[in-house]
Order: sequence, then C-alpha cells, then structure tokens
Amino acid sequence: MHTTVAIVGAGPTGLLLAGDLARAGVEVTVFERRSGTSNLTRAFGVHARTLEVLDARGLADELLTTGARVDKLRLFDRIKVDLSRLPSRFPFLLITPQFHVERLLEERAIKAGAQIVRGAELTGLDQDTLRFGSETVTADWIVGADGVHSAVRAAVGLPFPGRSVLTSIMLADVRLATPPAEVLAVNAVGDAFAFVAPFGDGWHRIFAWDRRKQVSDREPVTLDEIRAVTRRALGTDFGITEARWMSRFHSDERQVPAYRTGNVFLAGDAAHVHSPAGGQGMNTGLQDAANLSWKLAATVQGWAPPGLLDTYQSERHPVGKLVLRSSGTLIRLAMIESAPARHLRNTVGAALMSLPAVSRRAAGVLSGVGIDYAGAPRTADLPLRDGGRLYESLRAGRFVLLTDDQPAAGYANRLLVTAPQTRSRPEATLVRPDGYTAWQGPAAETGAALHRHLGPA
Repeated sequence: MHTTVAIVGAGPTGLLLAGDLARAGVEVTVFERRSGTSNLTRAFGVHARTLEVLDARGLADELLTTGARVDKLRLFDRIKVDLSRLPSRFPFLLITPQFHVERLLEERAIKAGAQIVRGAELTGLDQDTLRFGSETVTADWIVGADGVHSAVRAAVGLPFPGRSVLTSIMLADVRLATPPAEVLAVNAVGDAFAFVAPFGDGWHRIFAWDRRKQVSDREPVTLDEIRAVTRRALGTDFGITEARWMSRFHSDERQVPAYRTGNVFLAGDAAHVHSPAGGQGMNTGLQDAANLSWKLAATVQGWAPPGLLDTYQSERHPVGKLVLRSSGTLIRLAMIESAPARHLRNTVGAALMSLPAVSRRAAGVLSGVGIDYAGAPRTADLPLRDGGRLYESLRAGRFVLLTDDQPAAGYANRLLVTAPQTRSRPEATLVRPDGYTAWQGPAAETGAALHRHLGPA
C-alpha cells in the first residue's frame, strides 16, 4: 500500500491534519492503534484560539452546542483569569469532552476523503516505509500524532528530554448527588488538589492529587480516596455516588528538540507534553496540525516557497516551549505546600490579575489568542463586504487577500480575494490558511507579496 501522507494517530491532532490535507486534495491515510473509539478522555477544555481554528473549518458552532462556557477561569482560591474581554468571537473556555472534538474532526476528515485504518499498531518505520505487523505501507510524508508514547518518535530516534512533574494523579468518572454550582470546580490546598468538570450527560470527570499518597500508576484507585481528596481540596465531595471508571497517571514536562526529521514530522503530544494545568494540551496539538497542514499540502502540490516546511519547526517549537513554561508555572503554584506561601501566592496573584495589562497577557497566553508567530501575527475575524466573515472565507483552505483592488490572475487554486466591510490601512492584507497575517502593505505591492508567499502564478 502507498499513500502520499501517512498519519499515525487518530486523536484530535491527527484527525484535524487529515481533514485539512484531504480537503486540499492530498491523499492521506490515518493509522490508529485502537480498534475502536473511547470516551475515557483527559481533555475537557477548548480554548478561544482553538475555537477560531475550528471556526475556520466550519465546526465551531456545532461544537458549542455540546458544552458549557466559562468566561472567568479560576486557577486557585481568589486568582481568576478573565477571558470575557478576549479579542475573539469566542471570549470564553468551552468545557466539552474531547470525544466531541474527535467526532466532528473524524466526520469532516472522512467526508473530505481521508482514509482511517484502525487496529493498526506501528511496529517499524524508515523514512518512507511504515510496518504494521506483517503489513507494509510506503508514504511520501509521515506525521507522528501518536501521543506521549509515540512509536514514530521512538522509531526515528528522537530524544524526548524532560522530567515527571506530578505522579499518582487520580482520574475518575463519577455521578454526583449535588453537582458544583459553577461549570468547573477547581482548587489546590498544598497537600491536595481537585478538578471537577461535567461530561454533559450526568457524569463528571474528577482529577485529584494527594501529596500524602504517592504510589505507582498501577495502584488501584478507590472511591473513598477520590472522596477524601476532593473534600480536602474543595470542601465537599459533591455527594459522589458511583464511578464507572477510575485510574492513575503521571504528568511529564517534555519536548522533542526537532519537530521534523527528513520527511517525518511530529505533532501534538508526540512532540510536547506538559502538566494538565490550564488545559492547553489538546489545544496546542490542534494548533500544531493547523500550522503544518497547509504547508504540507502546498509542498505536495508543488507551489510551496523554499523553506516553507521548515517554518513548522521555527513557529511551533517556541509555542510548545511557552506552553511548557506557563503550565509548569501554574502547577508549581498549585503545589505550594506551606500555608504562608499559599497566602502570599493568593495575595500577590490576585493583585497582579487586577492589572489590565497582566490580565490581558495571561488570558491571551492561556487561550492562545495572544500568541503570534515572528512576522506573522494572528489575524482577528472581521466582517466582509459580502456579508460574511473572514474565518468563513478561510474554510476554503486557501490564502485570503483582503483588498479593494483586483490582483494579478493566476492564483485561483491558492487564493480567495475579498474585501473587508470597511476600508482600512494598509490597503491589502494577505491572510494565511491558518489565520495568521502573511503580509500587509500597499495594493501596488500585492503581486510581489503573492509571488513571495504563494510561489509563481
């Protein structure tokens, strides 16, 4: 079997990438180790920038119907991050289980023509050959989106430096007699923390950690443990009545030094993994995929400017490093053990978050809305003269040129031209397929900009 692009891993990152490539007419096959799907998910939060990414694929509005919105995210005690003023169509955190995101992305990928092969466990990999037991597949390009224990990363010999931050984190899906009044309940008290989020179907997910009992991931979890730690952290266990699933895991901070080796790429948890604080894991992986997909499609189609694929590393690796640093800071603040130090944390943190500049920066980093690439800032959604929105225009998977002038012909398969609702300066803005600004300038320079970013007409 041969495929142009082989993606290993059918989680959110792999599925978004597959859908984008298939939409662009690229032959793509996704190989997934699991034979079926599962709702035993760790991710519950979809941040504003990710919702913008999904909006550019026509999925955000449907996803919004599956969850609840949080516009002020409490980190611990009195410290809250205000998301309500984000410069986005989605000034909130959407609380919805990861399986809803996966479902929408899988439906889109299959509809666009992507092939998904389940029950295929990678057992070997060369630069252009993948082995799944006795089956062999060749591919022009390979993407490892197969999680923290990535077989692709191991096969190409890339290190995954870092360390464990938290061990013996307990997970449980439970029913509550008295659910929290707010969508999320979260707090840390030095020797324990707990997080409670709704599935939306009567079940809730609890993350809990007990400094007093650090045991192997293989140690069984009891419902009494979950109750006790939740009460210590949150003051109540909300009347936990039953559990349908319980487990333990440990949280690492790791990042691969190179996201690309030859024709093999890594994305999502295969490239970086960090603490669950801030709920940025799945979001960062989806944004990896949005950055890589159009660059890989342009390369396959033969019009990519020289070095375009290398910008996946230069743009996304610093973001992964930033997320490791920010989530690591949050989890270390949550783990402060002494009461005086926690009091200082709460007092100083609340004072800092009352400063508009600090509050905006914190909300921007946490949501992803405030993260730009060097020379390519995020482009905010805006109304167009034809009555639509910019992010609706991005659903074609092309560059979008915002201008009142008609550019030179020859880019129809790579470019959509439209006009903003109101005239603005500069006269023309070229927006990349992933929603970042490639170029702004006078209309007279549009032709040169198109040649530079989209190749020859």
